[in-house]
Amino acid sequence: MSPPLAYFITFTTYGTWLHGREPGSVDREHNVPGTPFLAPDRQLETRRRNALRQEPYTLDQPRREVVLRTVREVCSHRSWTLHAVHVRPTHVHVVVAAPAPPEKVMADLKAWASRRLREAFGEDADRDRWTQHGSTRYLNGATSLEAVVAYVVDEQGEPMSVFDSRNANHEPENEPKNEPEA
Repeated sequence: MSPPLAYFITFTTYGTWLHGREPGSVDREHNVPGTPFLAPDRQLETRRRNALRQEPYTLDQPRREVVLRTVREVCSHRSWTLHAVHVRPTHVHVVVAAPAPPEKVMADLKAWASRRLREAFGEDADRDRWTQHGSTRYLNGATSLEAVVAYVVDEQGEPMSVFDSRNANHEPENEPKNEPEA
């Protein structure tokens, strides 16, 4: 079997995507696009909310920009091919080609984003920012890669902090340009 063309990685912010929530949620058995979600369950959602150790973590615009910039930096540093990123208030979608397993890619992105968020906003080191794992899907064909990039960039609602390799000749409008260090 040949290696995948890319991975579609999604991770959520801590405490914001609880199982049982409306309109449903995704778990290991309900994680294929186009298939039904796990049914809403208020009691399950309440139990999950009551079990949180900290308040839910959301990404405002400045935090989304830090996460976007960090994902781009990590991919560049590791020589991974970044196809698309969309950072939303409660989750991050990344489409990336890398020789490492997708779980390692996701762990690196989350760890570096956490570090940069701590540095930029003076957050506590023990603050939970991300859910424990996330979704890692293999993209094995050009058609599926193109479809997932379109989904990540064009089908998430209002564009927020976005990188789209299809438009890599110019910087995304909502991304600040990095100034060279003196």
